[in-house]
Amino acid sequence: MSKSPTKYIFVTGGVTSSLGKGIISASLGKLLTERGYSVTIQKLDPYINVDPGTMNPYEHGECFVTDDGAETDLDLGHYERFLNHGTSQANNVTTGRIYQTVIQKERKGDYLGKTVQIIPHITDEIKRRIQILGSTKEFDFVITEIGGTVGDIEALPYIEAVRQLKWELEKDALFIHLTLVPFLAAAGELKTKPTQHSVKTLLESGIQPDILVCRTEHSINSEIKRKIAQFCNVERDAVIESLDVSTIYEVPLLMQKEGLDKIVIKKLGLTHKTEAKLKKWKKFLNGLQNPKQEITIGLVGKYIELKDAYKSISEAIIHAGAKNSCKVNIEWLHAEKINTNNVKQKLSKLKGIIVAPGFGDRGMEGKITAIKYIRENSIPFFGICLGMQSAVIEYARNVLGLRNANSTEMDSKTSTPVIDLMNEQKEVTKKGGTMRLGTYDCYLKNNSNAYNAYKNNNIKERHRHRFEFNNKYKNDLEKAGLIATGINKNKNLVEIIEIAQHPWFVGVQFHPEFKSTVDNPHPLFCGFIDACINNK
Repeated sequence: MSKSPTKYIFVTGGVTSSLGKGIISASLGKLLTERGYSVTIQKLDPYINVDPGTMNPYEHGECFVTDDGAETDLDLGHYERFLNHGTSQANNVTTGRIYQTVIQKERKGDYLGKTVQIIPHITDEIKRRIQILGSTKEFDFVITEIGGTVGDIEALPYIEAVRQLKWELEKDALFIHLTLVPFLAAAGELKTKPTQHSVKTLLESGIQPDILVCRTEHSINSEIKRKIAQFCNVERDAVIESLDVSTIYEVPLLMQKEGLDKIVIKKLGLTHKTEAKLKKWKKFLNGLQNPKQEITIGLVGKYIELKDAYKSISEAIIHAGAKNSCKVNIEWLHAEKINTNNVKQKLSKLKGIIVAPGFGDRGMEGKITAIKYIRENSIPFFGICLGMQSAVIEYARNVLGLRNANSTEMDSKTSTPVIDLMNEQKEVTKKGGTMRLGTYDCYLKNNSNAYNAYKNNNIKERHRHRFEFNNKYKNDLEKAGLIATGINKNKNLVEIIEIAQHPWFVGVQFHPEFKSTVDNPHPLFCGFIDACINNK
């Protein structure tokens, strides 16, 4: 029996940005996966950057990294956390990448001297990118989230491309439009007009949504649903309520209750597979919403004003907390505001502390001051990327007595570069996509905290950095008690450092947060939270 064609679902948004297209896409994907379908989700981003790799986190939040080394939008993190499988370069498409490809083709003469235009050349390239994932025959569903808001100038080529695709794919595609039904306190009622106008804008582009998902603070009654259906040309059962919830992890259950997966299957002419049971998901939610204990940990970083800069870390903490049936509160600590005078007051009451990744020297001394206090007072510590490098610098300065120890990222002329630029990075001048990116092997030493967490000697983790632990100082640091417990054998790179005589002191060069999912909380975050719970 031949496999039926891949089904494509296009998710657009109207009225305002940040309505949660990514969470709705991920929730639908989860429900379809639980029904036995294979699903992947991709994001079309209308900005001209080739990828978010060169963007300041204040601009775009966290830059998420896939196994194959793609620097992508943070929504891909949600897709992986919900679906429990990896994404790739093909799952994030930007206007910059589209135009770059078309211009390269034009320079090579691929268009045979024709005038290169948005239609058909840009739209054809968008359509090709959308269908790459479906062409593998690996997936039953490809859900495509279109960034921004319908009506945005930047989004027009994407809207036109998916309009064309809908007709080419015929019954194998449908549109979901996410919109806002605001509650006006002065009038004391929900208003449907923004939704009507949003759908009208979509219709002007030639797209009739098949399903409307209505984001709202207050429940939408049957009369309002009937009104939206009538004025927006959709079936009554295709108007889906998306109420505000206390956690994004409730959304799949909310969408299941509203029948979003059922209406999608019906409209695409599929027969019902098994119902979505969501057993693991419900167990996770129970641990999250009915914790047996509560702790507060600290997160020391330089982008504290924007929590999305550490999105995967905060979600990995939630996953590990739920697994330990513990509510984990995060005290967000600005690295620049930590000094020797206030470090005790800021950190002494916390059960454990994560020192976050980042780039540049801003807040670096605050991180080092925090780590010194953590180390000397036996507080569980977890350092990620620059957080690990900061721990190496602190130890070299305050235990080995190398007062000038530093990273050449912070001081290019330091006499004691315990963290130094990788050899292959020394000739790099371009910034985009040139770091050590993606998944690399790591070998773990027995009886280390890392080994006890993973219960495995050989692991694979994702990276995003330019600077490395300098092996010239490895022997001296190990003799002084800072042990390299994780090594990349191919290049003899230190991946994990630990202090044995400490309740839990672990620094990692990679980004474990990128691989934590609801179904599989990351072992290192689970180990860290367990150490925090047991910190007396």
